[in-house]
Amino acid sequence: MKINWKGVMPAVTTKFTNNDKLDLEMFTVNIKAQVNAGVHGIILGGTLGEASTLTNDEKRTLIRETVKIVNGKVPVIINIAEQSTVAAKLAAKHAKEDGASGLMMLPPMRYKADGRETVTYFKKVANSTDLPIMIYNNPVDYGIEVTLDMFDELLNECPNIEAVKESTRDISNISRIKNRFGDRLAILCGVDTLALESMLIGADGWVAGLVCAFPAETVAIYALAKVGKTQEAIEIYRWFLPLLELDINTKLVQNIKLAEVATGIGTANVREPRLPLVGKEREHVTNVIIKGLQSRPNLPDYKQYLD
Repeated sequence: MKINWKGVMPAVTTKFTNNDKLDLEMFTVNIKAQVNAGVHGIILGGTLGEASTLTNDEKRTLIRETVKIVNGKVPVIINIAEQSTVAAKLAAKHAKEDGASGLMMLPPMRYKADGRETVTYFKKVANSTDLPIMIYNNPVDYGIEVTLDMFDELLNECPNIEAVKESTRDISNISRIKNRFGDRLAILCGVDTLALESMLIGADGWVAGLVCAFPAETVAIYALAKVGKTQEAIEIYRWFLPLLELDINTKLVQNIKLAEVATGIGTANVREPRLPLVGKEREHVTNVIIKGLQSRPNLPDYKQYLD
């Protein structure tokens, strides 16, 4: 399935049973809620998906099951976050075999590669597959920045590198990318608390986190912003902001899973070494979620603006 790199693409959580197995039943409930809300793609195996704790077999199962659930309505994208080039190439091969439509790629994990090493890593993986690729550029959390010069080299040699998940936290970087590459590189904001601002300045979409619990509100903001109904989008976004801030936190997985429980489309189960929130930390997050639910806005008919 061809990917149009725009719109809202949830970085979905991985659901676990009380016995720490994949909870495909609740996972299905959530994916269907995302699709029904009008999302433009599903991204598996990111940070929110607890990818570092998943086995290769579990990742492959998630791809296959998601492809079945969405049934051709939206593309399925798998994140690649590997320690070696060989492992990343194998993951890309498996993704294609299992029905994924595209890849999101982080730089090499653990080892802090320099620019030459990072570019070589991306090139070798990109040239090993025909799947389209979105580079995840998050120097704040992962310590490696993919600069514009690095993108220049990658785009010249790897036609299937088509998009960037822009998470530098520098909104002006969106204009730099547009000035340098025009429409050659699609831009999706990867920071929930900067999403509306990013889209208003030219980002093509939003790789979202709190969408896992609030899919309709997330898609509504995108849809309204893209048709120029800015004030309506701002009103929903301002309501949403305290919830979105739960994503900018080291406990984002636990936070968002609690929000999924509150909206009836998830469970709080996480995989160790993560542990469920307790005490004042849990109380704070729960209060943010409760306040958000109590003032949850009535949404306009945003789906009429989706294409």
